[in-house]
Amino acid sequence: MSPHIVALEAGLAVVLDKIDNKAKTTSDGRDFWAVNPKGYVPALELDNGEVLTEGPAIVQYLADLNPAAKLLPPAGTFERTRVQEMLGYINSELHKSFSPLFNPASSTEVRAEREGYLRKRYAHVEKQLAGKSYLFGEQFGVADAYLFTVTTWAAYVKIDLAEFPNLAAFQARVAARPAVQAAMAAERPTR
Repeated sequence: MSPHIVALEAGLAVVLDKIDNKAKTTSDGRDFWAVNPKGYVPALELDNGEVLTEGPAIVQYLADLNPAAKLLPPAGTFERTRVQEMLGYINSELHKSFSPLFNPASSTEVRAEREGYLRKRYAHVEKQLAGKSYLFGEQFGVADAYLFTVTTWAAYVKIDLAEFPNLAAFQARVAARPAVQAAMAAERPTR
């Protein structure tokens, strides 16, 4: 969802294609493995046929298409490097840590270990958000879209993050953004 949020925040027109993750097909029946040999979303298929994968790369690419939206500091700046650092942290320390929690076959021990691990990682995020509306101040950016997306998974896997008030305020603030509401509505399962 974070690339979708960034596209909307940047005012970019993108066409969503919902993927059947079990069958690995696109909504028009194409083999998703042919689109993305990694077999997972997100994948951004460009008009020239190139496909860009990995959420942190996609959000930076999209943000760079409209620098006036100020979703990402300019390339080559230290501020940009800090955002990339945070994207890496969210990707490796939060995103991947949720994976076993989505697996119903994960043992109670694995679940407890992952929850503890996530709480330690969210403690760092809690400090980062202290006194700020967003991760890097008052300007919403690509790392905020990614953090919001990953953190919404906590409710789905029944992890209570109430011990992190800055994070809770952040989640509410981001959820209220029109682009985020539009992305969530568009990506809501139709079951």
